[in-house]
Amino acid sequence: MEEQRIAKAHKLVVNNRKTSMVTGVLDVLSFDLNEILLETEQGMLMVKGTDLHVNRLSVEKGEVDLSGNIDSIAYSSSTPAEKAGENFLSRLFR
Repeated sequence: MEEQRIAKAHKLVVNNRKTSMVTGVLDVLSFDLNEILLETEQGMLMVKGTDLHVNRLSVEKGEVDLSGNIDSIAYSSSTPAEKAGENFLSRLFR
């Protein structure tokens, strides 16, 4: 029987494509001036843009405040470890 992960609360608020507040953050995996990758309760969240900054990070509360010129926001349901395993298996069975 498969176990289903019960997702906790997650919220994403974007103001005028300049600032963003994210809750339900588990980890900040990477960030630079053009891309921020967050692990959230709802999956991986990638924010792309220019001059991006992580202004406030509270891992205990699971909150992150971002600023910069936000161009795109995309979710992915799998974690990086799962993706690596899938890529390995898919290459193995080609």
